[in-house]
Amino acid sequence: MKLKVVGRPIERVEGPEKVAGKTLYTADVQLPGMMWGKCLRSPHPHARILRVDATKAGKVPGVAAVLTGDELPPVRIGLRLQDIPVLAQGKVRFAGEKVAAVAAETPDAAEEALSLIEVDYEELPAVMDPTKAMEPGAPLVHEELSAYQGLPHPPVETPNVFSLQEWSAGELERGFRESDFVLEHTFRTHLAHQGYLEPHAAVVAVDGSDRVQVWASCKAPFRVKELLAEQLGLSRENIRVHVIAVGGDFGGKASLMDIPLCYFLAKASGRPVKMVMSFAEELTGGDPRHPSVVKLKTGFRKDGTLIAREAHVVFDSGAYAAFKPAEIVNLGGATYATGVYRIPNFLIRAYGVYTNCVPCGYMRAPGQPQVVFAAESHMDLIAQEIRMDPLEIRLKNLLRDGDALPNGRPLERVRCREVLEAAAKRAGWGKPKRGKNIGRGIGVSFRHVGGSGQANVEMSVSADGKVTVLNTVPDTGTGTYTLIRQIAAEVLTVPPEQVQVLIGDTETFETDAAPGGSKITAMTGRAVLVTAEEMRDRMASVAASMLGCSPNEVKLAGGLFSKSRNESIPFAEVARFAARANEGLTIRKTYKPKGRSGVAGFFAQIAEVKVEPETGVLQIRRVVTAHDVGTIINPTTHQGQIEGAVIQGLGYATMEDIVVEEGRVTTLNLGDYRIPCIRDVPAIATELVEDPAGPGPFAAKQIGENGIVATAAAIANAVSDAIGVRIFDLPLSAEKIYSALKAGRPAA
Repeated sequence: MKLKVVGRPIERVEGPEKVAGKTLYTADVQLPGMMWGKCLRSPHPHARILRVDATKAGKVPGVAAVLTGDELPPVRIGLRLQDIPVLAQGKVRFAGEKVAAVAAETPDAAEEALSLIEVDYEELPAVMDPTKAMEPGAPLVHEELSAYQGLPHPPVETPNVFSLQEWSAGELERGFRESDFVLEHTFRTHLAHQGYLEPHAAVVAVDGSDRVQVWASCKAPFRVKELLAEQLGLSRENIRVHVIAVGGDFGGKASLMDIPLCYFLAKASGRPVKMVMSFAEELTGGDPRHPSVVKLKTGFRKDGTLIAREAHVVFDSGAYAAFKPAEIVNLGGATYATGVYRIPNFLIRAYGVYTNCVPCGYMRAPGQPQVVFAAESHMDLIAQEIRMDPLEIRLKNLLRDGDALPNGRPLERVRCREVLEAAAKRAGWGKPKRGKNIGRGIGVSFRHVGGSGQANVEMSVSADGKVTVLNTVPDTGTGTYTLIRQIAAEVLTVPPEQVQVLIGDTETFETDAAPGGSKITAMTGRAVLVTAEEMRDRMASVAASMLGCSPNEVKLAGGLFSKSRNESIPFAEVARFAARANEGLTIRKTYKPKGRSGVAGFFAQIAEVKVEPETGVLQIRRVVTAHDVGTIINPTTHQGQIEGAVIQGLGYATMEDIVVEEGRVTTLNLGDYRIPCIRDVPAIATELVEDPAGPGPFAAKQIGENGIVATAAAIANAVSDAIGVRIFDLPLSAEKIYSALKAGRPAA
């Protein structure tokens, strides 16, 4: 089928309003009588709260409410595991935890009130390292863990471990015995923020009949409604969550964050309350990417065949696990410990561990960049051990059609070899390098469309032939509304500008899917597709009555319903006839995926770097990124997703780092944190290996998370190739490279 609208780089639906400054974000919401909410945070990583005196704070002019943990019900909240209090009660578990809150008429009055709150603490032993947190006798972050709602069962006996996952196949010990070589390495990754430019924000209004209205920088409005009802004991029917633009997400905007506290301040003050986190608060109390410790042990033969692998993956969750929605309350990224390779004998254990650090949540491809950095670095070390080319050893061990992943799911249409070879060819793998201390490195992985739930849309056609698609997916910047417009226009054969996309709220549908796991095109896109197909068929029936034939004789093409070449009726004329005849042209449909597709999207990154051995300064000269893609709905947004993810992966690999000293974050602004700017971005070359067999509409495949996953691994491998020294922990800072060079052998 030749597509006319799908596959074209049409402009973004929301683009004009964004560039004109008209898009409404949560911080822009203004309500009559609205107050500003702010909170006092703990300076200690672990301490008992002995006394909180907020008497003076309540006397500050303009202050309408002051709350402490003792004044709130003993509820704990969380996406799955309910372990975090709205305000600390009894003790604090990380430096940055909310201890008290105020609502005032101005931000200055709120800040003044916070400065007058007196808190006495008794400092407690703290644990910052996740591996030490698992040792016998380690300080317990949560003594009452067994009583929390949502705790995975059976509970784990290891100290501070709230989740343990295992995957295995074959006979591990036998595999090691049959191997010619066995190598073991440990890799560490760091604390990293999502880097969105809009901080968390919330506005909550409660009227006299306890009707609650919420505006929030959160991509999951229906989940917010559900959790507020369940965990705060509110009536679901009395909660309305408005769908509003989200200024960046990357996995970090799915939690309740300050919404419950806003609710309690609004109740206490009798006024609407707005809270907007500062970036200091984002970096000390947001839900960043988990640090990890990944230990890999692999047995292999002299010819490079992989035989056995044992993986021990520890994710540092920080002080709470409330920001993880998965049933096991852990990160699925651990399943990538076997990489894209056939390993007949393996055992993977993944631990979710509490420490007295910033609570962590989801970030683009949760857990996968950490584990792939370790697994792909480990692959280069295996190749080095037997003097084999890193590309050759990968090609030798790649997954094939029908192979099962660690979670048991079989793969279909595996395009890993094609992607890897395309990347290698474009990067000039094997060709001589020009200059000293230049290296190339490979990173390879894959992703499925993730998530579950259902997607809903309502489509209507007006009497003038205009198409309207109503949905409730928040705009997180990915271009979803543009894809919706293109899918509807393609099926109905109308110009895309004839399709309007409208946004509802939590009263529009009973529930809906939230963005995450690259699933929205596959789910909401599918919902639009099936709805548009039904609309086409319904209008074809109307056209048939106008043409005097049966509906199956009518074809729609180019905006014309035709019985034959000489008998056709324009789309708008059919719509007018239907309106006059009171033929309903409004359709609501729900799409639920039947299961996760066995078709994955494979991708490979090859980085070329130059290292200055005198200083350790790393220059990334070029990144080749190759992707196994299906039908591309919008080439511009598709390429934007690739390049944005690669740049985010570059930042994660080389510079972004939330620095923690003695349990306290010292990077308190984005200037200190350092996300890549345009001068940091190297040349990016993209190779697309097309295979229209994806689970999305028109056989589209996911793309959103792919570019970030293997970037750090490719850069780390390139650094090793350039200077002959292996860095086992991220980020790859100049200081770290210089120290490794001093301790290791000189650069070539």
